[in-house]
Amino acid sequence: MFSALSNVRQTLTQVLNFALVLSTAFMLWKGLSVATDSPSPIVVVLSGSMEPAFQRGDLLFLWNRSQNTQIGEVVVYNVKGKDIPIVHRVVRKYGGGSKPLKLLTKGDNNLADDTELYAKGQDYLNRSEDIIGSVVGYVPFVGYVTILLSEHPCLTSFALSQGTSFTPVRHRKEIDMMMRQEQASRESYDQNHDGSHQIMKGLAQ
Repeated sequence: MFSALSNVRQTLTQVLNFALVLSTAFMLWKGLSVATDSPSPIVVVLSGSMEPAFQRGDLLFLWNRSQNTQIGEVVVYNVKGKDIPIVHRVVRKYGGGSKPLKLLTKGDNNLADDTELYAKGQDYLNRSEDIIGSVVGYVPFVGYVTILLSEHPCLTSFALSQGTSFTPVRHRKEIDMMMRQEQASRESYDQNHDGSHQIMKGLAQ
């Protein structure tokens, strides 16, 4: 009987400790969100579209208190209707002041801008609605473990079996969708560029 009570007490202690860890992590996350004014103050780079500035797995720290975004600034935005944060650089800006600030972004490693990645009918990002923060710092490759866990579910199962709690940043399907969109954007640019080149060549002849 005493052995059974001891086992129950040990189980309850483990559950309480786990709940304490989760609640502490949640409070820290919410605290960072309030301090940075960003719903997601820390993100992981999921693709190679920003190489060589950022690599896959880099952990980025965001700040969203300043709304006066400048050309050349690296921002993180959400596509409307999709839960896929994208890390790209601002290449053009319109409006500001009394008018809504609109931004056009592009990956450093992409040939074309991000208009193919935006929501249907959207040509620019609204700074106050679509941007979740500007990159103010990063730690190289620290977040790569979350990519591995999302790409290889067996690793997640192994980690859980060892009593370790991990949460993948994004599901593999969402990462694949983003990669396909960026590839389609590159192909569209290549086709348009080839067509323009042929027209110019014909005119020259």
